[in-house]
Amino acid sequence: MPPKEPDKRTKPSRTIRRLVIWYRRNAAVTSLVGTATSAASTAGSVAGAATWAATSAANTVLQPLVFDPLRRLQRGLGGPDENAPINDADRLWVAVDGMGGDHAPGPILEGCLQAVERLPLRVRFVAELDRLTPAVAELGLGNQLDEAIAKGLIQLVPSGLSVGMHEEATVVRKKRDASINLAMDLVKQGQATAVYSAGNSGAVMASAIFRLGRLKGIDRPAIGALFPTRDPEQQVLVLDVGANMDCKPEWLHQFALLGNIYSRDVLQVAKPRIGLVNIGEEECKGNDLCQRTYSLLAAEQRVHFAGNCEGRDILSGRFDVVVCDGFTGNVLLKFLESVGSVLLDVIKVELPRGRRGKVGSAFLINNLRRIKKRLDHAEHGGALLLGVDGVCVIGHGSSKALSVLSALRLAHSAANHHVMDDLHALSGTKSGTTRGTAGNGVACG
Repeated sequence: MPPKEPDKRTKPSRTIRRLVIWYRRNAAVTSLVGTATSAASTAGSVAGAATWAATSAANTVLQPLVFDPLRRLQRGLGGPDENAPINDADRLWVAVDGMGGDHAPGPILEGCLQAVERLPLRVRFVAELDRLTPAVAELGLGNQLDEAIAKGLIQLVPSGLSVGMHEEATVVRKKRDASINLAMDLVKQGQATAVYSAGNSGAVMASAIFRLGRLKGIDRPAIGALFPTRDPEQQVLVLDVGANMDCKPEWLHQFALLGNIYSRDVLQVAKPRIGLVNIGEEECKGNDLCQRTYSLLAAEQRVHFAGNCEGRDILSGRFDVVVCDGFTGNVLLKFLESVGSVLLDVIKVELPRGRRGKVGSAFLINNLRRIKKRLDHAEHGGALLLGVDGVCVIGHGSSKALSVLSALRLAHSAANHHVMDDLHALSGTKSGTTRGTAGNGVACG
């Protein structure tokens, strides 16, 4: 009898067998995967920019064939579109306040260098050259900067003394040659389509009002931040998140009109659902400000007012735009910024220790990375200052390269989709009309 041929199937190693048995027996790890994923979609609703963040942003309002750099913001950088060649003819000029922020000017320039490689834009970088030169040398950006300048992708614009992070906002009147003022002037003169600054937010707002001016019919500009929702493809625009601590009902009404246009034109939401932050859904709930604002929004024919929005519903995906006073909005923004790190710390603590913890982490690593991206405010970059006569993005004071890149994506998207055209049209129409359709005649402010 011929000898029996050996079985060609190789038996799994003892280590792999033990790993499979352990994994099947430990429901804690498998349930943790589901818990982490659901927690991400709930807490993911919380982070921030903004967008702007900013952002692939909510049921999106971009013309279908136009390149939209916000599309993949929550999915991380380096998507297929970003690897495609960029046509120089499509590039838009963006003015950047290179001296704004806690870490300026080095990391701000680094983010700009990354942006001109990945996005169809050029940057006019306004900075104090005597402070920029050592920062470039420290980060080793010299060759990259020289190459970008030679290609015409970055232009350095010298400025005078910059506005400090802790100075009064009105100092922009005295420091006329400050980087933020010169950056605003570039937009005013048509040499840039948008401006970005991670500097003193009060000074940025003051400079925008003094240099660019307010839109006709808008009493107070508002800062609008994009928050993630349960749906990775949708975001909600929350405004105001810090520009106006005390508001009048007419101002919240105007915020709703501004947010409606941005959500429709840039985020491509066909019919944005507008919500008013309140403590209950009923019309009679809330303080005097909320009750009076409710009446204005309910009578406004140009927007789809979906009613009051409780705190738990802001991130639910039921609303596309949510309006509130700047005090409430800023508390929301700062609270949500902390959620990402807290959630990840909780998950790390709950993972088993020792060998089990290492194996569990190996199974969860991709999930944790996606959670971190959705909750990291650096992925959203900045918030839009709506109501001034130009596209203006305000970044976080602690912004570094990734935040700058994300914020410039937001600025490019707003400029690329001509949101200012509709904002100008808004100031030229009477309240209560929808693109020429007669309404109830409620005054806009």
